[in-house]
Amino acid sequence: MNDLKIRLGIAPIAWTNDDMPELGKENTFEQCVSEMALAGFVGTEIGNKYPKDPDVLRSYLDIRGLSVASAWFSAFLTTKPYEETEKAFIEHMNFLYFMGAKVIVVSEQGHSIQGQMSTPIFKEKPVFTEEEWQALASGLERLGELANAKDMTIVYHHHMGTGVQTTEEIDRLMALTDPKKVSLLFDTGHLVFSGEEPIAIYQKYQDRIKHIHFKDIRKDIAKQVKETEQSFLNAVKLGVFTVPGDGMIDFIPIWEAIENSDYEGWIVVEAEQDPAKANPFEYAVKARKYIREITNS
Repeated sequence: MNDLKIRLGIAPIAWTNDDMPELGKENTFEQCVSEMALAGFVGTEIGNKYPKDPDVLRSYLDIRGLSVASAWFSAFLTTKPYEETEKAFIEHMNFLYFMGAKVIVVSEQGHSIQGQMSTPIFKEKPVFTEEEWQALASGLERLGELANAKDMTIVYHHHMGTGVQTTEEIDRLMALTDPKKVSLLFDTGHLVFSGEEPIAIYQKYQDRIKHIHFKDIRKDIAKQVKETEQSFLNAVKLGVFTVPGDGMIDFIPIWEAIENSDYEGWIVVEAEQDPAKANPFEYAVKARKYIREITNS
């Protein structure tokens, strides 16, 4: 895409869900990466079935023309001593470094309700205290320094059910952190689900956005989730997320904003669904076809 300045990947969470491993438990790692490549993608993020040895993983990916775009890291900077997060982060960072990734997806999971099956995603959304905001910002900057030393960048993932979800919370985190140390992940699905304006976020922070997730939202299900006070996990099982072109989001102006910003990096399709209801290969092909239509690449 775009003279290789932008590369297109897809996340394995459509094949096997990390938060609910029973979703897609029958799908193997080899099936997952083979179908990613067959659908026309050149990159992947890391799932729970992926080999932990970089050399072994690379042998599976190279033959399929796939590279590692990044992988999720859970930080607990607001609830645990910094040293605990740092130790786990260094191990995670080194693995991604060996795999050739340039960005590390970080999300603060202190007080997060995204993994709680019965907690309403909107009604019980966590809110950080002043002290927690400071701990988060300073901790992220320290992690960012570690990444920078390896010529890598941390990209913060705003996420439903966490303390950094809304426009105001994204604004606050960006204001509290050094752009040289903390970058931003732009996730279309989480922004729209939360009720934010994705293009406004993109345009405001385009210089700090170093990683992108493309996911779509099924409008009726999102409305149902809010009105019936469903949890994040139940929202996923109900099918609130889908691939670009299959939901309510118009990706054409989003793509235009990305293209006009001279973005360089990965766009990763990430649409966690129940694979028993939404065949991951079929939806991967559908996403690739739609993205080809709107980007001409």
